[in-house]
Parts: sequence; C-alpha cells; structure tokens
Amino acid sequence: MKLEFLFVPTSDLKASLALYRDSLGFTEVWREGDATVALALPGTETQVMLDANDPDAPVGPLFVVDNVQDFHAGRAETLDVVEAPSEIPGGFLATYKDPGGATIYVMDQSTEQGVS
Repeated sequence: MKLEFLFVPTSDLKASLALYRDSLGFTEVWREGDATVALALPGTETQVMLDANDPDAPVGPLFVVDNVQDFHAGRAETLDVVEAPSEIPGGFLATYKDPGGATIYVMDQSTEQGVS
C-alpha cells in the first residue's frame, strides 16, 4: 500500500491550479482532459490530484494497492464502505471512511496495459 495522491476535488480547476502550481510552487506532472491535474509536492513522491469531475467529493488520501478487490475482501468489515470496488480507467477504485470519518480512497492499476 502506497500513498500516491492527496485527492482534492475542486469546483474551479483553473483557480486551484493557480494556487498549487503558481503560488505554492508545485510542479504539474500530468493532466487527464480538462478536469484532472496532478502536481508533485516538492521533496516527496506524493502528488496532489486536483479534480473537477465531482467537486463535492471529500478530500482524502488515495492509496495504490496491487488489487483493490483483494484489499476490499480483507478489510470490508474493518472500514466503513462508502463505495465498493468499481472499475475505473486502468483499474479499480473503492472508497471508505475511517473510524474518525475521514475518507480514504484505494485504487489499483490492474487493467492497465502491461500490468499483470
């Protein structure tokens, strides 16, 4: 399990990008269409993922695991399941709440080309 992103939904991608990239000095790493931008945090491998697809989604850490369905099967009773594993481009994503109410996202890249 690796912390890959801090998922930050936004209703104004342009303004959020200006803050993180231009004011805070994060480096743009990649984009997906006009709604998602990932930025590298200085001095770390973790990225901030700004996403305008669902601006009302909760902010939270996004962890990458080898297989979301296996992760889910082993922890469905210990985490509050918000969304069971569902297919996303390149893999699967599940959403949970920890005991304190914080949102945790868990994804894999199991269907990405070249991933076995």
